[in-house]
Amino acid sequence: MHRFEWILKMAFRDFRKNKGKLLLFISSIVIGIAALVAISSFGDNLSKDIDNQARELLGADLVLENNKPLGEQELDTMANELAEEINFASMVSFTKSDESRLVQIRALEGDFPFYGTLETAPLSAAQDFRDGQPKALVEKILMEQFNASVGDSIKVGKVKFVIAGSLLSAPGQTGITATVAPIVYIPMKYADETGLIQYGSRVNYQRYYRFDQGTNVDEMIKAYDEAWEEDHVDADTVEDQKRSTGRSFANLSDFLSLVAFVALLLGCVGVASAVNVFVKEKLASVAVLRCLGVSSMDTFLIYLSQIKLMGLAGSLLGALLGSLIQFILPQVFSDFLPVDVSVAVSWRAVAFGIITGLFISVLFAFLPLLKIRKVPPMMTLRTDEDAVKFSKDPWRWLVMVAIGVFIFSFSFYLLDGWREALGFTGFVVLAFASLWFVGTGIMWLIRRFLPLSLNYPVRQSLANLYRPNNQTISLIATIGLGTAMISTLFFVQNQLLDQVKFADKEDQPNMLFFDIQSSQVEEVKQSVLKEGLPVMQEVPIVTMRLESINGIDKSENAALADEKKRSRGLYNREFRVTYRDSLIKSETLVEGELHQVKSPKDSIFISFDKGYAGRTGIEIGDEIVFNVQGRPIKTYVGSFREVNFRQVSTNFLVLFPENVLEKAPKFHVIITKSATDKQAAQVQNKIVKAFPNISVINLGLIVDTFEEILGKISFVIQFMALFSIITGILVLVSSLIISKYQRMRESILLRTLGASSPVVRTINTLEYFFLGSLASLSGILLSFLATAMLNIWIFEFPVQWAWKEAGIIYVLITAITVLLGWLNGKNIINKPPMEILRS
Repeated sequence: MHRFEWILKMAFRDFRKNKGKLLLFISSIVIGIAALVAISSFGDNLSKDIDNQARELLGADLVLENNKPLGEQELDTMANELAEEINFASMVSFTKSDESRLVQIRALEGDFPFYGTLETAPLSAAQDFRDGQPKALVEKILMEQFNASVGDSIKVGKVKFVIAGSLLSAPGQTGITATVAPIVYIPMKYADETGLIQYGSRVNYQRYYRFDQGTNVDEMIKAYDEAWEEDHVDADTVEDQKRSTGRSFANLSDFLSLVAFVALLLGCVGVASAVNVFVKEKLASVAVLRCLGVSSMDTFLIYLSQIKLMGLAGSLLGALLGSLIQFILPQVFSDFLPVDVSVAVSWRAVAFGIITGLFISVLFAFLPLLKIRKVPPMMTLRTDEDAVKFSKDPWRWLVMVAIGVFIFSFSFYLLDGWREALGFTGFVVLAFASLWFVGTGIMWLIRRFLPLSLNYPVRQSLANLYRPNNQTISLIATIGLGTAMISTLFFVQNQLLDQVKFADKEDQPNMLFFDIQSSQVEEVKQSVLKEGLPVMQEVPIVTMRLESINGIDKSENAALADEKKRSRGLYNREFRVTYRDSLIKSETLVEGELHQVKSPKDSIFISFDKGYAGRTGIEIGDEIVFNVQGRPIKTYVGSFREVNFRQVSTNFLVLFPENVLEKAPKFHVIITKSATDKQAAQVQNKIVKAFPNISVINLGLIVDTFEEILGKISFVIQFMALFSIITGILVLVSSLIISKYQRMRESILLRTLGASSPVVRTINTLEYFFLGSLASLSGILLSFLATAMLNIWIFEFPVQWAWKEAGIIYVLITAITVLLGWLNGKNIINKPPMEILRS
């Protein structure tokens, strides 16, 4: 007990003399802990709110859905209240501006939602549009886009509706879904009058149920599962909604926690570097203690106690800051959240952050602290910082392994999968190893090949990069990785936008007309040609379902062992296929061959997309029976194609030969290209007026929508990456302040030897310039590598180098480094050497 008290007393005495430096150590982990606590608290609150608001998200106790009318259900008589909905995609024309847009039409009957509300402006509009008159609720984003107001008219098919109000929110609707698929509500009684629901139209039918409070809906519907599975009826309960929504946002929370964890790791590298400098300065004091009879373990515990106290203080400060940051997170993620998120302190998250911060700061500080154990008493007489080499101390290797295990365990806890955790750990190790290699490699090159002929300030500033107690590697690691995160985000975002901007590419179509009935094909083609546009493709599309594979139908497949069972989605999917005997530009035959059907007795060989076939286990020669509007068609897999789905074309997973599906119910798609957006809008409006059932996809609008979505996503990622950048800057600031006294001695020496203040200032500025350049360039090179890997293995894009963006990032990071360095050293440079020595 006495020994423990003495260690704490010595630690406290030493802390009082060095509290400024030790407080700088913990500043590096504060931001990482704050991010971790904020995200964890946000995730806990979000999970709780999803559970509490799942009924409002669904709007009912049970929802049944099918692509054909549901008919009478036994549950209809058990429910307290029913509502019906028919939803489909269609063009809507705004009569005031004479413009049109593809939207999601929801024809509603009943008082849905039973839980929650349709938020509208004015408030009465949620009920006014149901008064039996042709009125509509229009998504707010549409009202703003077409400068429409309440009382204006829209035309849906053949019916004109008065806008009763703007729709602000609906059950399950978020800012992102509103951007992609804006909603227009109309009364169901007018659905047939629009003329848009025709044979072959893509329509979904939904029925909403409200039961007595306390009814176990999940248990009640078990008796109907088999029948609904057979009829392809999808059933969603409140518990299903909780699971699906909770799972989606749990994945988001875990991803954001990983980003926060990266910021924390950056801070811990800064801690290790700062402790390393601190320990080197204390080696003489440790040697004195050893001469006085203090054991190496007690000496080690004195400094470890200080690190523990500072780690605890940093964790507490970070937890407090994180609890405050979580108040702004609901605003940051507002476009992605389907529920209103409450804000409350999550003590679980706070405890998690404090324990993690304390543990990880001590773990990373162990590496430099272990050096204290090997300090001999003779170091009071001679300096020997290499008393023990890294490779000869097994404890330091043990600590390195412990760090790797901790990173893997933490990521496994967040990702809940060892492969994902191993991949993340591998990425972290690769990133830090790459940056360490760059830092040490550059220092070795400068030490070995620094030309003596260089200008003195340049030569001295470069030599400072490998001086004793230098911070070169730690700064390259922290700022470099933060730079890499931001750079990768910008590079990938720009390339995604570049790939989606089809309209600006030569020979790429930019308009698609679909839902064209067979009787309308020739008339629509002539209308397109009359406007001076080419008909680039005219494609028939037939919808069908897969009945069986190699004689195994859906029910038989469900009874198979897991290793033999095929995906249920394969049987539940509604395939949209076309027929032709040749390939198009976006397709490449990679296996087998295309077979023609020349007589009714010929076998039918179809072609699958190779990627989809690989994911579902389909092989060449498999017998597949499709159900085409009630008629079975036996086919065989004859070939695989590699399909470039990014190319604007009518791309299909399944391709039939000609002379098979010509008489099947179908709709058609016509693809064309306009010279300008204005021409595209004019042609779109004319076609929609003449053929109200036809829908138009304007790829210019898709590009704008995609840019808006990417902007929202990138804002969230940039917000999280900001934690890493701030951590890197804090590490930079603390490193500069820690080495301030060393730089002071160097400045005094240079000034004493006759160097003027401008020369010393130039040396320091150039050193910070080289440090900033090395850190930013290392991060940019790492981001180039990450972007190339993402392009090749994930997006399958051609590799492009964003030199302009890289140049901007390089200038910004380097300028910040130079500015901070100059602010840190300006007082030293401007003072006479004797004044500094006296102080």
